[in-house]
Amino acid sequence: MRARFLFGLLLPFPLIFTGCGGSSQPTIITTTSMVADATKRIAGPHWKVECLMGPGVDPHKYQPSASDLGKLSNAKLVLFSGLHLEGKMVDVLEKPAKGRKAVAVTRGLADSDLRAAEPGETIHDPHVWFDVRLWKKCVAVIADELCELDPEHAAEFRANVEAYSKELDDLHGEILEKAAKLPKDKRILVTSHDAFGYFAAAYGFEVHGLQGVSTATESGTQDVESLARVIGEKRVPALFTETSVPSKGLEKVLSTVKEKYKLDVRLIAGDDALYSDALGESGSSGATYIGMVRHNIDAIVKALSQ
Repeated sequence: MRARFLFGLLLPFPLIFTGCGGSSQPTIITTTSMVADATKRIAGPHWKVECLMGPGVDPHKYQPSASDLGKLSNAKLVLFSGLHLEGKMVDVLEKPAKGRKAVAVTRGLADSDLRAAEPGETIHDPHVWFDVRLWKKCVAVIADELCELDPEHAAEFRANVEAYSKELDDLHGEILEKAAKLPKDKRILVTSHDAFGYFAAAYGFEVHGLQGVSTATESGTQDVESLARVIGEKRVPALFTETSVPSKGLEKVLSTVKEKYKLDVRLIAGDDALYSDALGESGSSGATYIGMVRHNIDAIVKALSQ
């Protein structure tokens, strides 16, 4: 498919800062819901964790409000995913600010851990959380930052990250077991955008996204026809929508596949849609990182087994 990787223009932001309110509990600001979830698991009751991007929000396109800028300016610690995931916030997050430390949780990953956003690109794919082993390394960075910020509770933070890491090890093994139930020729995952490259490499799938690694640009007719051809030739039985990406692009692909290849393909949406760049609403199967990953592998295996 046509290489297309654009994180969007880094628009200038007005230097407007407002207070964070009168809460006495110290606050850590996070960008994405995945970072927020991990931070809450480690921080426990000692720190309030506030997330700028709620359930279903696409971080590639997110633009901070004046209120967000105020929170960022007043926070002692800001934790963000990095690798340009928060494309339109890069300048704000990386700009030095007195009394504030901003940390990319992916900073501990080696180049050998990362995949290129597009063949030949030097920019990396930011969706590292879909390889649980890589996300475990990111969680360790969060723990290190919390211990430095609040050494009084460092022992508790270390205990929390150790317990959580064991859960992540179990989750990695669970995904491998569930993926193994699918024959290799059925492990073809077609999604709205190319967010599942790390998942594919870690768990033995082939992936195809309508849009590139970033959702900042719209797909065109050539992209639709190219993906429809892959689906028709490989006889892929299901296409997966994502909770944080509009489904209209895949709907066009579905229509093209049925018209040109006479193939009965299902569009997986609603409760079985995949979580990609954001967690789900409170109470949903994807409300936590572990829940999100478990929901995805279950939905994938169910749809591709039929």
